[in-house]
Amino acid sequence: MARNGDPENSEGVLPRASSSARLRARPDPFLVVCRCFSLITSLTAILCIAVNVLSAVRSFKNGSDVFDGIFRCYAVVIAFFVVLAETEWSFIVKFWKVLEYWAGRGMLQIFLAVMTRAFPDYSKSQKDLVLLQNIASYMLLACGVVYVISGLLCIASLRRSRQQKEITREQAVKDLEELEQRREELQKLLLEERV
Repeated sequence: MARNGDPENSEGVLPRASSSARLRARPDPFLVVCRCFSLITSLTAILCIAVNVLSAVRSFKNGSDVFDGIFRCYAVVIAFFVVLAETEWSFIVKFWKVLEYWAGRGMLQIFLAVMTRAFPDYSKSQKDLVLLQNIASYMLLACGVVYVISGLLCIASLRRSRQQKEITREQAVKDLEELEQRREELQKLLLEERV
């Protein structure tokens, strides 16, 4: 019922709320692809950590190739940096600015892939480990090449701008919901005063 010039449909808030919920429901597909690729890269780097730890343990256990064990320990440390770079933790990016750029990340990943692939032991007893080394190194090599090419094409700046738009959009939707909630509260107070 319309009273004292109130619009007939005082429930006009609901369509806007549903449209804001619709805005939140569909994420940017480009950012979803970037997040999935980052997850794949992190998992591949974790596989490199596991493979290099296994290789280091076997090298130190045999005692025959201590150099390979030390080399694998360095590969594990670098793989941790690759995983941390994929989280884009501000502490890591602040101290290692090169990891902010995708070309730099890609080169680090390629370097780690080469380190993981280096010095394979082709004995019959370690065929499973060599297979894991090949899988981990070639997957990380592919991720690194994609990062370098994307970095050269400035895809990272496109991603940053879309992330900023997504954050801005989410904040605008949140503000709109708060304003609509406040409006509903004020409308209820106004109706209570009239009655």
